[in-house]
Amino acid sequence: MSSKKRIHRDHAKKKNRPQVENEAIANYLEDLLIPAMAAQKTFYRQLNLRDRILTLPLMMAAILSLLWRDVAGVTELTRLLNREGFLWCQPQNISQQALSQRFLTFPAILFEKVFKELLPHFRQKWLMRKSRPLPDSVQFALKNFENIWIADGSTLEALFRKLDSLSDVPIGQLSGKIGVIIDLVTHLPQEIWFWTNPKQADVHWEEDLLKTVKPKTLLLLDRGFYHFAFWSKLMEQEIGFITRIKKGASYQVKGVLTNTYDVKDQIIQIGAGTQKTPALTIRLVQIRWKNGWRSYLTSVREPEILPPYVVADLYQRRWRIEDAFCIVKRLLNLSYLWTGSVNGIKLQIWATWLFYAVLVDLGDAVADELGVPIERVSLEMIYRGMYHFSVAYQKGAASDLVKYFADQKNQDLGIRSRMRKPHVRLIISPFPGTQRSPEQFFGNNKATNGVIF
Repeated sequence: MSSKKRIHRDHAKKKNRPQVENEAIANYLEDLLIPAMAAQKTFYRQLNLRDRILTLPLMMAAILSLLWRDVAGVTELTRLLNREGFLWCQPQNISQQALSQRFLTFPAILFEKVFKELLPHFRQKWLMRKSRPLPDSVQFALKNFENIWIADGSTLEALFRKLDSLSDVPIGQLSGKIGVIIDLVTHLPQEIWFWTNPKQADVHWEEDLLKTVKPKTLLLLDRGFYHFAFWSKLMEQEIGFITRIKKGASYQVKGVLTNTYDVKDQIIQIGAGTQKTPALTIRLVQIRWKNGWRSYLTSVREPEILPPYVVADLYQRRWRIEDAFCIVKRLLNLSYLWTGSVNGIKLQIWATWLFYAVLVDLGDAVADELGVPIERVSLEMIYRGMYHFSVAYQKGAASDLVKYFADQKNQDLGIRSRMRKPHVRLIISPFPGTQRSPEQFFGNNKATNGVIF
């Protein structure tokens, strides 16, 4: 019996069929990026790169073309540059070797600076949109917190070993790990870190988080940050957090806020009182789910600030960062690393997250046009729908990206997700009774992709 070789789908060879350039999409990207790149002119010269042919604008256009036009690789990208150009770049006669070498050596910090230059611009555009509603739990939490951020890490895929320099790398060696902060309100990435050690534990970048997160911020953390000393530092800096309690955790109940069949809300003391595990007085919120309970820990001890169901709903939305990882790694091909060099990996990381932020901004504009929460707009289908927009644009049937995706005629593109169950108002009482069963709460959360209206 013959054995078949196992195929890694993320490493499968891509088809060499790039999308056709579209003027409207090119103009959209140009309006966003040209001012941000111009702001890096002084820093660019400090790096002694002013005499290069492959400048920051050309490299940015090249990598964004790889992403949004789904170009198979540098060889095909070189053909496009030599024959037709892309985005804001005119055709130039450049060899494939020169472009490949540039991908290995072009300073990734320039892409990082462009990304961070754009974030306030995206935030300002978000503030100008008023038609798309925010979820009830988010609106309520924003009364007392300036930011609601999600922090998590993700391991990058294995290196391909196609380059001679990687021939001695063990098979299956992972290429590193990224740590990311996502804003739950805007869905935009706020900060990104990269480490070459793929086994880097989340607790090792707690200091980076403490330096980045501002007071009056609410952090949604998974159990990778289950570290009492870290929680203590967050509380000292007036940073709130919500996380899940570990199974079998030992604690003492100091006070009872709510005790019903569906909800238990208690003030507890957790920790042994040592330097590594200081004793903390925090809050334990438990909500009945089927035959068990879902339990959450939060440093916000006042139920008037974060009612029990608001705590549970906000933590359910922590899944947004997993959605973001899925999009950048599977849809935008961050799982398919172009190079094995550290600089090349960083270049791809920053470019991919930059394009992800562009997709989020476009998705938010579509949500505002439709008057629905951004959670009901599929970024994946917007990305895939760019092909259909390009066809309609060539035929003169469309000219504006946002209006095209929001048009009722294009509902079959799947831009707007369907509501499978009628919406239910979230209970925001600080001391809830039994107005609604937990099955309605969690069932509706799952059916509407984490949206409770």
